[in-house]
Amino acid sequence: AKGSFEHNDAQVSSHCRRGAASENMASSDGRLVGFASGAFGAVVAGAVTHPIDLVKVRMQLETGPSIGTEELIDTTNRMHRVTRHPSMLRTGWRVAMEEGVGALYNGLTASMARQVLYTGTRFGAYDISKGLLSSTGEGSMPFHKKVIAGLGSGAMGAMVGNPADLALVRMQADGRLPPAQRRKYVNVGHAVVTIAKEEGVCSLWRGCLPTVNRAMVVTASQLAVYDQAKLEIRQATGWGNGLPLQASASFAAGVVAALTSTPMDVAKTRLMDMKALPDGTKPYRGTMDCITKTLYNEGFFAIYRGLGPILARQLPLNVVQFLSVEWCVNLYTTLNKA
Repeated sequence: AKGSFEHNDAQVSSHCRRGAASENMASSDGRLVGFASGAFGAVVAGAVTHPIDLVKVRMQLETGPSIGTEELIDTTNRMHRVTRHPSMLRTGWRVAMEEGVGALYNGLTASMARQVLYTGTRFGAYDISKGLLSSTGEGSMPFHKKVIAGLGSGAMGAMVGNPADLALVRMQADGRLPPAQRRKYVNVGHAVVTIAKEEGVCSLWRGCLPTVNRAMVVTASQLAVYDQAKLEIRQATGWGNGLPLQASASFAAGVVAALTSTPMDVAKTRLMDMKALPDGTKPYRGTMDCITKTLYNEGFFAIYRGLGPILARQLPLNVVQFLSVEWCVNLYTTLNKA
């Protein structure tokens, strides 16, 4: 096997051409390496960027004028009251000052569990999907097939990782609630068990639809764009499969993933954190209802709230994640040849 995350469009299918005696073993190895390398890369990247992710969640949960500072602005001799929401740096500083520096790592255990389940699954499924979609004699896989593989694998990863994702959002958001309303989850295991006991097992998949929608967009943007960017950059520059090529492709994939997924991410965060209103109804009925109400009540830029920390997280996360995956794949290749 030449690697689980297929960057040159021939690695996954090579497992199937080793002969009948080793075909099943090769296929099994490919799935395992795809899962393991994706999970390892995501855990490393997630640990590095966790404080930025927490700041993003806090920013996305801020609604209404009460959470910002109001200023009177003179426009054409008329005074308008404008609410300015805290910036990424100010939000992070406020969390550190009010809750302690350690609060920036609230939900870290849930983040690690999510990375293993969600990212490991989608990386492994992406390899398998590309192998199924590849045609005999086909050179470079067309970009639209990579996107299809990304959409499907993203959906699978989101469904598997949703309980950990739900725990992560709640643990990161807990500090913004009044002390009497805080959930006070100790770790991801405690969070999942508590949610299942108090709200029912099915509630662990609350927000699953927006999570799946976001994951499909992110995975198609991230993995398919990374694959395609490597191909295009290699052809344009002649670079080999080394650090400059991998870092450049990772950067491009991170920008595209952040821009395309932020509205879905805002909806996912709010749906997962929402509580019933005094009359027993929920603030949002679903993804589109959440996005529509946010647009109507808070304006267009509200659905891109948190874009700054998303970019600040996605870019280094992508670089660290894909470099880690490439390292795992190269290590597997070297050991497999030995």
